[in-house]
Amino acid sequence: MAMSLPHQIGAIAGTQIPDGSGSVSGEAPSAATVSASAVWRSPGASLRPLQKLGPEIDQLSPSPPPLSPRIGMRPDLSVACQALMEPPVVTEEVVEREYRSGGFGGKGKGVPVFVMMPLDSVTMNNTVNRRKAMNASLQALKSAGVEGIMMDVWWGLVERESPGEYNWGGYSELLEMAKKHGLKVQAVMSFHQCGGNVGDSCTIPLPKWVVEEVDKDPDLAYTDQWGRRNYEYISLGCDALPVLKGRTPVQCYSDFMHAFRDKFEHLLGDTIVEIQVGMGPAGELRYPSYPEQNGTWKFPGIGAFQCYDKYMLSSLKAAAEANGKPEWGSTGPTDAGQYNNWPEDTNFFKKEGGGWNGPYGEFFLTWYSEMLLAHGEKILSSAKAIFENMGVKISVKIAGIHWHYGTRSHAPELTAGYYNTRFRDGYLPIAQMLARHGAVFNFTCIEMRDHEQPQDALCAPEKLVRQVALATQEAQVPLAGENALPRYDECAHKQILQASSLNVDGDSDVREMCAFTYLRMNPDLFQPDNWRRFVAFVKKMKERKDVNRCWEQVEREAEHFVHATQPLVQEAAVALMH
Repeated sequence: MAMSLPHQIGAIAGTQIPDGSGSVSGEAPSAATVSASAVWRSPGASLRPLQKLGPEIDQLSPSPPPLSPRIGMRPDLSVACQALMEPPVVTEEVVEREYRSGGFGGKGKGVPVFVMMPLDSVTMNNTVNRRKAMNASLQALKSAGVEGIMMDVWWGLVERESPGEYNWGGYSELLEMAKKHGLKVQAVMSFHQCGGNVGDSCTIPLPKWVVEEVDKDPDLAYTDQWGRRNYEYISLGCDALPVLKGRTPVQCYSDFMHAFRDKFEHLLGDTIVEIQVGMGPAGELRYPSYPEQNGTWKFPGIGAFQCYDKYMLSSLKAAAEANGKPEWGSTGPTDAGQYNNWPEDTNFFKKEGGGWNGPYGEFFLTWYSEMLLAHGEKILSSAKAIFENMGVKISVKIAGIHWHYGTRSHAPELTAGYYNTRFRDGYLPIAQMLARHGAVFNFTCIEMRDHEQPQDALCAPEKLVRQVALATQEAQVPLAGENALPRYDECAHKQILQASSLNVDGDSDVREMCAFTYLRMNPDLFQPDNWRRFVAFVKKMKERKDVNRCWEQVEREAEHFVHATQPLVQEAAVALMH
């Protein structure tokens, strides 16, 4: 028997949703509630005072990190699903958005909202996962005025069996499904492993033949000072070496993007409007300095440098010799503590006399961060050449590392490869690198507020977002945003709305983010109260030209929209049973 519409939506994340009787399919009636796990894209961004000199942020008593409100699922889900048959709530503009045409975001023209798809939208057998539920949900997103979706295109699925053999299977169907519903697509070239980071709800390893090469040569994996290997992403130390069956890693990434372009050229610039190029763990341009797998790292630990594979050490040795300090080339800092230390626990990161602020620290951190920037340059150069004149934007995701941002050393940012300290802006060089290639700077933790974070860890996401906004403004590079945690409450929505205005200097006549991507499509999003607030949020983001309209007015309009289509949705649900 075909699934009912509520069950289709619930199936997206493998979570059962109660039917009208309050029971889940196949079980006795109960007060069942949906409790999808909290999905983190990345643990958030770090905060640093923009002044290069100044007092430390005061230490306050600890407070727990914020949790998304957990609202019980009402038995009657007709309201949650009723938007499925309604035409889009906001009429699409005839003129393409500046996001599409390459501008820096307009003044009061609205910020298009995209929604991340489930990580396992395509199965290991290269088919669309939960096809009927996916179709119904895409229709619901379109009805709510969403601009489009973001989907991971996994290297480990497409080129899994043999080098140069690409199976686009489920992606062809999923992209056609998005086109049918009039949704734009941000396609992520995911060259990393899925599994091991916060929010990874499934495991998708690197291609089999890549894993075989890493088994033969473990130094292809990032390595810490204790010899622990990280298999999420191939070490950038071997970017230019033919270590993957005769090809370099960068050549493999380039060939994959070429194949994607050739396969989906008919959709580029129309349905596919953005190519986000993965450059590290979780798809972010960074080192895997805070791996959660096996409990190695826990928030808010400082993480650890990842430069101990033989390829990285070879580069470090050459850099030290070129600097006239060969004794600096045998190892990274040996006094930088362990993954879960705090800065003041270590000699290298402590505020007074820490090695980070001395000659050796400057040398090492410059080399470490410049290796990451060079990695980005290589891949972006290739991506730009492949997708040039195809009508798509290229974007790169930068991690939001906000814990210990209020310290002088910014240790968690340093171990991740962002040379950002009390005395140095680490995000401007990244923004300038992206600007050279016309790429979008995609940043996370847009929904976070400083006072919601554990104050003893000196977290300050709002200040970090402001620093990044200023860096992108100076570099003249477009800025896009994402939320780091799933949030369905008005406070988070209002924070996103405020941050997306990029009003960093108190000027009302400012640019905006070029796009915002909402994490993530799951059963909680379709819970009635969450869905109502989400519809209002999308509407408000798209109506920035009328930002003075009160939030309550938009909420009332959203409520009317949600309830108005109930008969249509009930009719659709009955039809889906046959």
